[in-house]
Amino acid sequence: RSDAQQIAFLGTLQRVIAQRIAARPPGSYTAKLLAEGTRRIAQKVGEEGLELALAAVAQSDAEVIGEAADLLYHTLLLLEVKGLSLSQIVAELEARHTERGTAAG
Repeated sequence: RSDAQQIAFLGTLQRVIAQRIAARPPGSYTAKLLAEGTRRIAQKVGEEGLELALAAVAQSDAEVIGEAADLLYHTLLLLEVKGLSLSQIVAELEARHTERGTAAG
């Protein structure tokens, strides 16, 4: 699979998260987090960000990848709960790139 196809999966994952929010299927981790509220989801984003940072300095690449995946999932969930989308984040990054000449600022 190409990089573009793999990155496009984030859109698929965003749609799956939206479906889980709507259906709240029993046994779903997403439904469990939703039941705990936005504050808990935000807390998970913070925890996963910290875990990613720690993995980057002390663990294997596989661990870094796993923690980054956890952070992306929880970030997508938080965005969806807030009524925001990945495309809005991409638009912000594009705007920053255009304004500053680099996406990293």
